[in-house]
Parts: sequence; structure tokens; C-alpha cells
Amino acid sequence: MEEVVVESLLSGNREAQIEAAIELSNLSRKQRQKMSEKEIISPLLSMLQSKDSITREVSLSALLSLAFGSERNKVRIVKSGAIPMLLEILQSETKMVVVEMTMAFLLILSSCNKNKVKIASTRLIQLLVGLIGMDRLTIQAKVDGIATLHNLSTLHQIVPLVIASGAPYALLQIINFCDKSSELAEKAAALLENIISHSPESISSISGAIGVLVEAIEEGSAHCKEHAVGILLGVCNYDRETNRGMILREGVMPGLLQVSVDGTRRAKDMARELLLLLRDCSEYVIKNKQSKIEIFEQIMRDIDQEGERIPGTMLKLVEEMISKLST
Repeated sequence: MEEVVVESLLSGNREAQIEAAIELSNLSRKQRQKMSEKEIISPLLSMLQSKDSITREVSLSALLSLAFGSERNKVRIVKSGAIPMLLEILQSETKMVVVEMTMAFLLILSSCNKNKVKIASTRLIQLLVGLIGMDRLTIQAKVDGIATLHNLSTLHQIVPLVIASGAPYALLQIINFCDKSSELAEKAAALLENIISHSPESISSISGAIGVLVEAIEEGSAHCKEHAVGILLGVCNYDRETNRGMILREGVMPGLLQVSVDGTRRAKDMARELLLLLRDCSEYVIKNKQSKIEIFEQIMRDIDQEGERIPGTMLKLVEEMISKLST
């Protein structure tokens, strides 16, 4: 069976290649890895260049099966010139299942460290940033696109390319308009936090950015809240004097305090650190919110004085602050 599949792929006959690609996807992982040593990647990539959606679909399925779980095959596929072909599919394909498969394939290929620089040297980053903001893409395709950008941005030298392509703005738009408890919001917030850890100034000029993040802290899933707090912490650490007033004016306190009580472990730690950075800031807050800031500062003083001395005091005082700041 394996020999027949290889012969059909190498034959050049398109119908035989389609049948062989389908058969390849149904073989065991061990069989596929053995066959990958027989120059079958090249004919599968040639099938990607077809204008026929079915041919593209079966070749993508076969290539995905070869790449899954094999770092060696991931490198081979990229070295064989797959990325420009995948870029072409993303720009021209109208069948959404093929677009989704292409996004999934890029995600798998970008997970290999040896591929990241080569992938980033193409136009892929700019294209993905544009695509993730388009309504025509499915949620899963957007999730995979963001995850691919995240994979690439784990290399420090690639982060400036991601920023220059407009990713911070695109990610904020996604967080703003999608369900903040969704996987899409989580992925977008995670990538944005990674970007901010390298370049905290990258969202400073984006109008409404702080407000979007405050809403994510209030409405997001546990992990979305965690990433949003991490972003605000990074921004505040970068330029406390400028940014803490902006953060407070967006009404961050109730959500931030709630996270400090019932967020993930990492979110709790970051929320408490951010609370400390936001202290002593009445001079930065508009007049009609002055009373709430005074409440905050008074209860923070109480926490400092009694929180460590009396068991349960910190939780009680934080709950009191949330109640007062929410009214």
C-alpha cells in the first residue's frame, strides 16, 4: 500500500495524486513518517499550487498529517518552499475549509523553532495581522492565525516585525468586539501581553486601548483577565506617572480588586502589584471621581496596617472597597 501511494504521488497524474493524498492521510503515523523519506513532500506542495479547491484541500490534509508530531518534516516542508504557496492560498482561496486548514498548517509549521526566522522573513506576518481582523474569517481561523503570530513572537527579533505590521491595534479591536470570555479574546490578550512585555510603549498611542483592557478585566474569562492585568501592569511599570492616571480614569479599580481576590494565581499577584502602583494618585484623577480615590487610599492604608495582623482582614477590606467603588 505504501509503495502504491508513493508511486501515485510521484507519477504526475493529478487524479492519481489526489487519491494517493487521501490515502496518505488515512495511514498510521509510523507509515507516514516512513513515507516522508521518499520525496513525497514536493509533489504534495505542487498540488497546493492548483486553482482547484479540492486538490488544495486533500494536499493540505496530507501535509498536515506529515507535519503533525514531526519537527523534521516541519523543517523539510518549509525548506521546500511551502510558505509562499500558503500565502497565495490565503489571498485567493474562497472555500473557507481550505483557509481554515491553511491557518492550522501555518500554526503547526510555526511551532518549530527552526522555521520561525524563515517564516517571518516572508510577508506572512503582515498578511495574518490583516486577516485576523476580517469578518469573513471564521473564529477558528482567527484563533489559529493569532496563535501563529504568538509562536513567531517568542523570538525577540521577530516582535518588532509583529508590532510594525499593526498587531497591537488589530488585537485590541478583536478584544473590544468579540466575546471577552471566548478563546479568541484569550488568544488575542495573550499575544498582546507578550508584545507589551517587549515593547510596553506599543499601545500608548492607540486611542481607547486602556478602556478595552479594563473591560476585559471586568468581563473576560479568568485567563483573559490575567493577560489584561499583565498588559496594564507592563504599561504602568513602563511610565507610571503618565499611565496610572489614564488607567484610573477608565474605572479599573472594581475589576482589578476582584481579580486580586479570585483571579488565577498569577493574576492575583499582578493585580496586587498594579494596585500598589496605582496608589497615591488623586492628583491624576478628574474631580468627580475624587471621592472614590479617597475611599481607595483609605482602605489601602487599612490593609497595610491590619491586613497582615488580623486573619481574613484583607479579603474583608477588599470586598468593602469593591462595594464602595461600584456604587
